[in-house]
Amino acid sequence: MTRFLLSHNRQIDAPELPPITAQQLAAGLRRHWGDGLEAMPLEHPHWMVALQADQTAEAMAERLLQAWRALRPGNGQGGTTLQHQLLALGGRKDQPAAPGAALQWGDWGVDVVETRDAKAFLAAIHWDDLKQGRPVDGVFELRA
Repeated sequence: MTRFLLSHNRQIDAPELPPITAQQLAAGLRRHWGDGLEAMPLEHPHWMVALQADQTAEAMAERLLQAWRALRPGNGQGGTTLQHQLLALGGRKDQPAAPGAALQWGDWGVDVVETRDAKAFLAAIHWDDLKQGRPVDGVFELRA
């Protein structure tokens, strides 16, 4: 079983991509994912939703991006012309967590980013530096 804790990084201020609540996100992902997903909204300053599925992290991340694209109205459907890129940046928690922390050992922290320029966003957060020293199977970057 794989567990993701999702954060949302909305880099675009446009009516086509309005802010989304944790409850809306959890319900929308369940609706567009189909069977086999547990999605629970969280009350946390960073993590919005906990997802759990019986899939590998890579397969779950791919499915997450597909469901997210279907959920968000700014994805080019419905006559909108907003062009943007979607990123899923994930890292596995490989050390013991503080008691009561939302992200526990073995969980994946996943930042879903809506941006106009994925390359510039990744450069701005120094993504390549953040990945250094991490196990190859402990981090992922997917684009849609």
